[in-house]
Amino acid sequence: MKEKLKKITDDLYSCLQCGYCVNICPAYGQFEWESSSPRGKLFYLKELSNKGILDKIFGRKVDLTDEFFQRFYHCTSCAACNEVCHVNIDLAELWEEVKEWMIKEGMEVLPQHKVLLERISDPNKRNPFFDEKDPQRDTLAKRADWLPEGIELSDNPEVIFFVGCTTSYRIPILAQSTVELLSKAKVPFSILGPDEWCCGSPLLRTGQGDIIKNEYAQHNVDEIVKRGAKIVTTACAGCCNTLKNNYPKILGELPFKVYHISELIEKLIDDGRLKFTKPVNKTITYHDPCHLGRHAGVYDAPRNILKSIPGVKLIEMPRNREKARCCGAGAGFKIAYNPKAEDIAVDRVKEAKATGAELIVTPCPFCVVNLNAGAKKGEIPLKTVDLMQFLLDAM
Repeated sequence: MKEKLKKITDDLYSCLQCGYCVNICPAYGQFEWESSSPRGKLFYLKELSNKGILDKIFGRKVDLTDEFFQRFYHCTSCAACNEVCHVNIDLAELWEEVKEWMIKEGMEVLPQHKVLLERISDPNKRNPFFDEKDPQRDTLAKRADWLPEGIELSDNPEVIFFVGCTTSYRIPILAQSTVELLSKAKVPFSILGPDEWCCGSPLLRTGQGDIIKNEYAQHNVDEIVKRGAKIVTTACAGCCNTLKNNYPKILGELPFKVYHISELIEKLIDDGRLKFTKPVNKTITYHDPCHLGRHAGVYDAPRNILKSIPGVKLIEMPRNREKARCCGAGAGFKIAYNPKAEDIAVDRVKEAKATGAELIVTPCPFCVVNLNAGAKKGEIPLKTVDLMQFLLDAM
C-alpha cells in the first residue's frame, strides 16, 4: 500500500484543503458527505499514507475500508475539480489510479462495474451491453448492423470512423448520421466493424483497466493501422478522450491523429466540402460533454458548426466550456447510482430551460441519454439531441 501511495504523495501533500472542489463536485451535491468530495478523499488518503504506531496507541482506525473504497465511485469523472484546484492536481486521473490500486489491494469491485468487465472481456461481445432479447447472443458480429444501405466504405480510407459501443448498439442513429455526413462530404472512410473492440473507457474509469492496457488498446490501434488511415474520428466523447489521451499513455505516440467528429466537420466546412443550406429556425443551447471539453479540450468546433447553420440561434448556459456542469452519466456513476445521475441531469436541464432554448444539442451519446432521462424525471419539456443528428437535419 505505501509503495503505491508514495507515487501520489506529492498530490496528497500539495492539497491545501481549501474546499473549492467541494461545492463544484456534482457527486458531492447528491450525497453531501465530505468523504464523497475530492477534498475528503485526499484527506483520508493522506491519513492512510501517514498511518503509524501512534494510530494503534490512540485507537485511530485509519484503514482501507469498503466504505472508503465506495466513495471513489461517488464521481462522474467530470474533472470540474481539476479546474478549481489551486495547486493543479490532476484529480480525475488520480481517482482512476487510486481505484485501480485499491482493487489490486483486494477491494471488491461494485457489482454493476464487475458486469462491465465480464461483458467487455467476453470474446463474443467486446462491449458493455447485452442483447435485451437474447443476452447470450454474439453481439460482436452485429457491431456494424447499423450501417445504412448505400453507404460505401473505402478500401483506401482517409479516415477511420471509430464508432464506439453506445453508438453501435444503443444510438445507431448517431452512427448513421455521422456516416451520412462523411459521405456527403465525399470523405473516403471506413469502419472497423467486428474488429472494433470497446475503447476501454468504462473499465479505465472504474479501475479495471488492465485488460485495456494489456490487450484492447493495442488491438484497436493495430486494426486501424492495418487500414492505412492517418486520421481517426469518433462521435463519442468518451471514445475521443480514451483514444486521444489514454492510448498514448499506454502505448506511446500513436501512428495516426485522433479527432472528435465535430473537429473534422468543422474542417470540412472550412474547406468547402460540406455546407448547410437548410434553415433551422430554432433557439438552441449547447451542452459541453466533460470528456470532450475538460478532458479533450474541444470547445470551439461544435459551436462553430452550429453557428454555420442558417436560422440557428445559439444561447449559452451560465455554466459552459471549462465551467460546464456535468450531465451525471460518466465513470460508471449512472450504472451504479442511476437515480442520482438523473438528478444531476435534472439540474442541468433546468439550467438549459432557463435560457429560453427550444433544444439542447450535445456531441456525446451518454449526455443525450442522461439529459433526456433528467428531462423526463424533472417533467421538463426540453429534448436533447446529438450534434450529428442535428446537422444532418440541416442538410
